[in-house]
Amino acid sequence: MNIKEYIKRKFPRQSGDSAGGQEKIIQLYENKIKPLAKIKIKRSVWITLGIVLLAIAVLVGIQLHVYRDYQVLSSAENEDTQSAGYTQLGDSLLKYGDDGAYLLSQSQEIVWNQTYEMSNPDSDVRGEYAVIYDRKGTLMYVLKQDKPVGPIETKFPILQAEVTETGAVAAVLEDGEKTWINYYASDGSIIAENQTRIENPGYPLDIAVSPKGDIIMVSYLYIEEGEISSRIVFYSFGDEGQNKVDNIIADYTYKNTLIPQVVYVNDQTAVAFRDDGYTIFDSNGTVEKKVEEELKEEIISTFYDDKYFGLVLKGDEEEEPYILQLFDPSGRKKCSKGFDKEYQDISISGDMIIMCDSEKVMMYNLKGILKFDGTMEEGAVKNIFQVASKRYIVVSEGGINTIRLK
Repeated sequence: MNIKEYIKRKFPRQSGDSAGGQEKIIQLYENKIKPLAKIKIKRSVWITLGIVLLAIAVLVGIQLHVYRDYQVLSSAENEDTQSAGYTQLGDSLLKYGDDGAYLLSQSQEIVWNQTYEMSNPDSDVRGEYAVIYDRKGTLMYVLKQDKPVGPIETKFPILQAEVTETGAVAAVLEDGEKTWINYYASDGSIIAENQTRIENPGYPLDIAVSPKGDIIMVSYLYIEEGEISSRIVFYSFGDEGQNKVDNIIADYTYKNTLIPQVVYVNDQTAVAFRDDGYTIFDSNGTVEKKVEEELKEEIISTFYDDKYFGLVLKGDEEEEPYILQLFDPSGRKKCSKGFDKEYQDISISGDMIIMCDSEKVMMYNLKGILKFDGTMEEGAVKNIFQVASKRYIVVSEGGINTIRLK
């Protein structure tokens, strides 16, 4: 029913009324009320549009806002940060040195500690587990976020170790002209061991163990007819490798190529960083190449976590000497950003890509938008870890601080 029909029903014409109040009301509606209603509707539309535009402007402003200062929420100024190593374990900070390891809360309180004796400790973390190992020594210690687990003794000096999300550890051991790639349960018992030689399959440059621990990926360097080449070998300790020679389920050769780093981004995606690009492997049961990318630009740095991997490439020396690129496990590029500031270290923590150059720090979000550009007053930065939105643990020469960007 339209307005005119409603008026006719509501105000019927009275007998003897020739002009009729009905016509007057309709005429009033046509001349006065209807135009006013249109004006009100137009005003409502413009007000709604204005609110939407304002909301968009606020969201864009938040996205593009660059923080340049911070507030210190808590600090431990007397910490000897120069002689210790630090890594993030869950939402806490794992500190380790020659004589032991300590788990520190965000307020720098000791949650637990574990003593040991090492000469050159290093670490690896996966999920709730960490391993501290003595480079060139024979001791490893498995730690969990809620408590220490226990030691692992090796027969030969340790070159590298990686932990799984179940606490098992893969290690490369040095034995003169030979090397061993051994796989240990968290209690120290050997799950598997494999001897290698420089002539076959080569010298192991790097290893990566899948988060669940059923596959170990090894990058080997070998020399053939005077030329340097590389091999990527996948060893399976699950069902797929039971009937394979030396548990090898995949073997790839790269002529005249150096592959110094291999990583697992998630349980079925592994990445090999070559000197001329990168290769993504799908290791879900069987191993297959998913992406093989050759790059014209020189790779300056690599970084990764359990969701993404990234590169810093050499760019235009005058305008943008560096190009930051971030990829998801499928190889899809998440962002590409040129920048001109120097940096000494790059990492990804939480949803931030963090670059440090002494006391100067830059942070980019996963879209490549600069979110922080400032100087840490406490001195040269050793590590920065994101623990919440806008909140970070900063390890510097001045101590350990939990800060909030502002």
